[in-house]
Amino acid sequence: MATTACFIIVSRNDIPIYEAEVGVAAKREDAAQLHQFILHAALDIVQDLAWTTSAMYLKSVDRFNELMVSVYVTAGHILYMLMLLHDSRNDDGIKSFFQEVHELYIKTLLNPLYLPGSRITSSHFDTKVRALARKYL
Repeated sequence: MATTACFIIVSRNDIPIYEAEVGVAAKREDAAQLHQFILHAALDIVQDLAWTTSAMYLKSVDRFNELMVSVYVTAGHILYMLMLLHDSRNDDGIKSFFQEVHELYIKTLLNPLYLPGSRITSSHFDTKVRALARKYL
């Protein structure tokens, strides 16, 4: 697993609907805010880049010091983005992580009690994302 990893799902309106610190690094007091800042700063780059390629996995689109931002956009490039802030170069593992989380998110969308675009508060979803992070990152 990467020593630092922050995962976020961003809705169409640039609103985070799910966030998780999935790394094993020692927690700094301001780490969560720094990670959010880096990921939100990369949104403009992602939105411009998403329309120049047909690929869903955009690999590393931005970096801040030793941290890289990798992105997976859903089909149509207008619905949701899965963003990961990490310090490892495991492209195959990151791509597999994104694909499995995307599948998990689609299953969440199929739940009639979930309102699309609202925050994901399911402990089951959170547990599965963390397990996938341990497996692939």
